[in-house]
Amino acid sequence: MKIDKDLIKKIATNARLNLTESEVNEFLPQLKEILAAFEEIQKAPTKNIEPSFQPLEIKNITREDKVGTCLSQEEVLKNTKHKSNGYFKGPKAL
Repeated sequence: MKIDKDLIKKIATNARLNLTESEVNEFLPQLKEILAAFEEIQKAPTKNIEPSFQPLEIKNITREDKVGTCLSQEEVLKNTKHKSNGYFKGPKAL
């Protein structure tokens, strides 16, 4: 791909950027350098390598759910003063 001032101006127009001539001249060698780096990366042998979507293996670190005994309603409400009809009583919400 040929990288020149016209290409940078076209990209800038598509991105709705108003670049000055000095900015175009500044970005030209930078864009060439970036694309050269990507060309170097494309040379890497990746034929038999599976794609990796995560840099680290994802593991489930949470514990297993185990069924246990629950407290009765009386046990739960025995230490509160704020109860009504078998439920905790809270402030009114408007």
